[in-house]
Amino acid sequence: MSEPNKKMGVGIGIMILKDGKVLLGKRNEDPEKADSLLHGEGTWTLPGGKLEFGESFEQGAKREIEEETGLKANKLEVICVTNDIVSDAHFVTVGLLCTEFEGEPAATEPDEIVEWKWFMLNQLPSPVFSPSEKIIKNYMEKKFYKY
Repeated sequence: MSEPNKKMGVGIGIMILKDGKVLLGKRNEDPEKADSLLHGEGTWTLPGGKLEFGESFEQGAKREIEEETGLKANKLEVICVTNDIVSDAHFVTVGLLCTEFEGEPAATEPDEIVEWKWFMLNQLPSPVFSPSEKIIKNYMEKKFYKY
């Protein structure tokens, strides 16, 4: 049953890997600037966002990576799907892996993501945005879907 105050959508999160490290961005502490229906202010997150109408997962991932980091993704692979539900929003999130890209990450949307840093997969910062954490965990456990 649909409820008018609740939002439903499809999101994408992209694990960009380089030399065994994953790229994470620090979301703004201000909920208005962090711009997430899943309430991720102050957390570390993978690049990603909402899939736009008519986009393939790969097209959306390339767009989000370039918008948020300035990187150009050359190779993307769908690695998992997760359900991300909070009190007023539900997103089906498609996780993608990017291991081939061009450029150096930059905070191209500094109001939303204040900085980008590389982290070892076994030494992640805290807190990690829940959808991003699920994608990383699924990757580490070689799971496509884990509720």
